[in-house]
Amino acid sequence: MNKYVERIFNGLVKENPTFVLMLGMCPTLAVTTSAVNGVGMGLATTAVLVMSNMLISMLRKIIPDSVRMPAYIVVIASFVTIVEFLLEGFMPGLYAALGLYIPLIVVNCIIMGRAESYASKYSVMLSVMDGVGMGLGFTVGLTAIGLVRELIGAGTAFGIQIMPESYEPVTIFILAPGAFLVLAGLVALQNKVRNRAAKRGNPVARVSGGCADGCGSCGNSGCAGSGFQSGQEE
Repeated sequence: MNKYVERIFNGLVKENPTFVLMLGMCPTLAVTTSAVNGVGMGLATTAVLVMSNMLISMLRKIIPDSVRMPAYIVVIASFVTIVEFLLEGFMPGLYAALGLYIPLIVVNCIIMGRAESYASKYSVMLSVMDGVGMGLGFTVGLTAIGLVRELIGAGTAFGIQIMPESYEPVTIFILAPGAFLVLAGLVALQNKVRNRAAKRGNPVARVSGGCADGCGSCGNSGCAGSGFQSGQEE
């Protein structure tokens, strides 16, 4: 598989941030009351992830190790501010719906994790593709959760009435408990599919402890991601 396509496939399937690594749970559970909110939050995060990965990769040989985390935060915060202003100016409805969770992208563990484990070690194009894959995986996860919650809890999908007029919405699904129920159901479904694939002999990515490949502790802890060749550039 092409190394660039592999990075996208990795984020979408093998290490999906939502359903496999279980990262970014705060916005995942809070903003997915509708599919539109899920798409909006996912794409906003993707934009920040791609741009921050690109810039951090470009500066990876310049940023001193002693200040790398503050430097990453400054880079990420700058792009989050740009995205926030764009949403406020051009999509005020979505901006109001997402609210506080837009600036909180700065401390999203997906973005910080990819900056530390991948963008700081690999070339610009690979880092961009990694950001695209992880961002799209996060978007797919949020959209799926939002779609199920909206369909069951309001009878609509992307704001369009789907269920018949006689349908009685199950309002718990658009409340906080519904987020946990839908997330648990989708993760269970994903695990069932992965287990069936494993039984058929298809390779299934092994992820230990919610840790992405190449995390900062892999070199010392011997976790599942320790096979990641830290520092290798392509």
